[in-house]
Amino acid sequence: MIPRLDRDWLAALPQQFGLRSRPLNLRILGAALGVGLITGLVASGFRFTVHWLLVWRSHLATMVAPLPILSWLIPGLISGAMVALSFYLMRHFAPDTSGSGIPQIEGHLEGRLPMRWQRVLSIKFLGGMLSLGAGLLAGFEGPTIQMGGSIGQMVSQWTKVNPENQRILIAVGAGAGLAAAFNAPLAGLVLIGEEMRPRFQQQTLGYHALLCGCVMATLVLRIIHGQASVISLTQFNRVPLESLWMFLLLGIFFGVMGYGFNYCLFRVLDWVDGLPSIAVSWKGWLLGGLIGVLSLVNLPLTEGGDNAIIWAFNSQSHSYLLTAVFLCRFGLTLLCYGSGAIGGIFAPMLALASVSSVMVARHFHQLFPTLIPEPAVMAIAGMGALVAATVRAPLTAILLTIEMTDNYFVILPLLVTCLVASVVAESLGGKPIYTVLLERTLAKQAISTPRIME
Repeated sequence: MIPRLDRDWLAALPQQFGLRSRPLNLRILGAALGVGLITGLVASGFRFTVHWLLVWRSHLATMVAPLPILSWLIPGLISGAMVALSFYLMRHFAPDTSGSGIPQIEGHLEGRLPMRWQRVLSIKFLGGMLSLGAGLLAGFEGPTIQMGGSIGQMVSQWTKVNPENQRILIAVGAGAGLAAAFNAPLAGLVLIGEEMRPRFQQQTLGYHALLCGCVMATLVLRIIHGQASVISLTQFNRVPLESLWMFLLLGIFFGVMGYGFNYCLFRVLDWVDGLPSIAVSWKGWLLGGLIGVLSLVNLPLTEGGDNAIIWAFNSQSHSYLLTAVFLCRFGLTLLCYGSGAIGGIFAPMLALASVSSVMVARHFHQLFPTLIPEPAVMAIAGMGALVAATVRAPLTAILLTIEMTDNYFVILPLLVTCLVASVVAESLGGKPIYTVLLERTLAKQAISTPRIME
């Protein structure tokens, strides 16, 4: 006879094994869904506005094309005015919105930086709209992550939660911001744990809240923009196992490149910090004017990176042209991000990795055509590897690359390339980019380690 199980005994079973079950905080989960909903809507509106501005600038350049002088002058002046206005708004109303905003979110979650959602949300949206719409080499993900974090703080104040749950909702908004930027909910979830590493008193609640926020933001994005991947590329088959050694070499290549990129970026930041006040005042005009003029060139030298990635995959150009585009975008990415302009760094790095990977893949294919039948697959691996080497978050890089390109069959070469790239960059002595940027921000604002929570 099977004995009847007592309900009290079943209820006490978790405690018998040392486990403590806590009821899910449905109020926080509901708030997390709200954060994801609002973040998805804001991110979609932000993306639509930036694309509209880019199209408007392109049409204007076409209209004035017959006039030799105006065809170069007008786009340069318009882009310069847009970037200058973005710097003005940032400098006078919300200096903490400069750059991507990810170090600022990390600093706030650690209790070392304050955040005021009203200023961050409005200035990040307007300033980011202007800088990205002007064609700067910057990505959507930085603004959407910081705006998502500010939305988390906004919802936490609306719902009057305690400081610990406020931190959870801010982290939820940041993860939802990345998910909405790249249509990548898993990458948004992993970014918080791998890069920001917040310590919550209720880890399970934080994990479930993050899931709710990332899923909801992605759902909103897909309802508005459709379910297609952010970047429509070839969906590759599984890579032969005997060719994995090539991806190991590719990882070494990008580990060195990632170390060099971070080193150059920090030197550019030092140079910008040392500029005289008059140069700082004209920084937006000069940078925006340069980008406006270069946007007229029939090569993907400007904008975030989608155009450069697609061009690299479809290009049959000679290697010298790929090299020229890579070098131009490398220098312009350092200049744009180093200037403190609002925008993310992920998208420009993905473009750099794509262009350079295509060059490397061509040489491998010429030497070993049977081992690498689809050489462009190396560009997928390279996209994740450069992010892993600079940010030092390989799992985030892997998931981000897979989700934004819909290439799920290349996970093994991605793992190899990203792991090797991260290890090589670490062994060279380089520091993760956001760690250094947070340290610089704290040093500038003379903020010590005591916890500051609003």
